[in-house]
Amino acid sequence: MIEATISVGDAENLVLLLGTQDQHLKLIRETIPAKISTREGNVLVQGEEDAVVQATAVLEELRLRIGRNGPLDPDQVSQVIRRVTSGEDAPRTNPISVLGGRAIHPRTAGQAEYVESIREHSLVFCTGPAGTGKTYLAVATAVEALNAQTIRKIVLVRPAVEAGESLGFLPGDLQAKINPYLRPLLDALREMMDYEKMQRYMDEDVIEVVPLAYMRGRTLNQAFIILDEAQNTTVSQMKMFLTRMGEGSRVVVSGDTSQIDLPPHTKSGLIDAIARLRDIDGYAQVKLTGTDIVRHRLVQEIVRAYESGAKKKR
Repeated sequence: MIEATISVGDAENLVLLLGTQDQHLKLIRETIPAKISTREGNVLVQGEEDAVVQATAVLEELRLRIGRNGPLDPDQVSQVIRRVTSGEDAPRTNPISVLGGRAIHPRTAGQAEYVESIREHSLVFCTGPAGTGKTYLAVATAVEALNAQTIRKIVLVRPAVEAGESLGFLPGDLQAKINPYLRPLLDALREMMDYEKMQRYMDEDVIEVVPLAYMRGRTLNQAFIILDEAQNTTVSQMKMFLTRMGEGSRVVVSGDTSQIDLPPHTKSGLIDAIARLRDIDGYAQVKLTGTDIVRHRLVQEIVRAYESGAKKKR
């Protein structure tokens, strides 16, 4: 039996660390078998050595994150607990600076690798399940590059492929039918800057959000181009997209190869491109996994359940 002490300070800091009504503390106790109590502005951790080391590491990381970013939500706390208890290294990369002085921090080692790859390579492919930050971090890094004036424009691209629904039955004209497919990119962008600035950039053509079909015949220089949901491109569409890359441009291609909505017997352009391009210079591939999921804590369990079901079928 060993004991560790963490100095917290006043009652306000203690509430931030342990959560309202001890929400965060309960999450730690559910996973790590250590006795955690408070005394005179300190948190005391007691128990077997492994449990004390893990609980102390979680509390110290939560304390550092609160100091950088302010209050944490339970999902962020759960993510820290999962990372520490799995033995995964803490992410090590500089935060992403977006407009307005806001900083976005990769939350896992996989996400940190992804951000560093984008910063260091002209072409990056990223695969991984839902909730791993593939789109969000790519858009954030694009905004960072625009803010630093290393690129002149951002182009966000998505294939308009139906996920079990029929595009023709959606109401409105062609633009209205396409907008739902582009919405996730706009949602990510909206978190990086205020609406007025985003609208002005779009009006001035500094930011474009376009369906993949609209990319044919273009050459984009000094642009940051992101292709989202790339698993739903065909081989010819992927070739067309990649050859739009002009001087001084950077390209990020992301997708989830477990969620392909192409017609049967149609090869995914994402899977094909990863196999074809793996030996070229200036290219990086990052594979995120379930441990990189940073949405609601249940998303990781949902992804694991579906993956387990797919393996049983095979």
